[in-house]
Order: sequence, then C-alpha cells, then structure tokens
Amino acid sequence: MRTEGFFEWLGRIIGTAIRFVVDLLSGLLGGIGQAIDDFLNGLARAIGMDLSLISLILLVIGLLLLYSGIRALLRKSLIGGLVLTFLGLVVMSWLIV
Repeated sequence: MRTEGFFEWLGRIIGTAIRFVVDLLSGLLGGIGQAIDDFLNGLARAIGMDLSLISLILLVIGLLLLYSGIRALLRKSLIGGLVLTFLGLVVMSWLIV
C-alpha cells in the first residue's frame, strides 16, 4: 500500500513538471509565431501585395535583383547594373497591387 502511494505521488510530480515545460514552450513558440505573422502582414500591407508564399518569394527575388543591380552600378558596371535594376523593378512591380 505504501509503495503505491509513493509511485502515484512520483507520477504526479513528473506529470506536473512535463505539463509545465510543454505549456511554457507552447506559449513561447506561439508568441514567436504570432510576431512573425504580424510582421509579414504589416510588410505586405505596407507594400500593397497579397500575403502568400509565392509573393514572399518574388519579393525576396526582386530585392536581391535590386541589390545586385545597385552593387553593379557602384562597381561601374553600367550595362549589368541597369539590366539587373530593371529586372528587379519589373519583379517588384508585379507584387504591388
């Protein structure tokens, strides 16, 4: 009888500790997920684009093309810089509604 009470008590203590850790991690990761969602919604609203995975990928590609074009212009590569900048602007114009 006495050992059954001990193991029940030990099980409750371990279960409570596990429950605390799971609730803590769930709240932490939920808060991070909500922050990322709010950031992406604000970014999409400010740019005027739809919030979808394809739109976000096109945004990254457009920004990389613009960055590469500006870097090429700073290196005095006029034709490459103009082409990359133009392509970046075309991709970014697709996103803006």
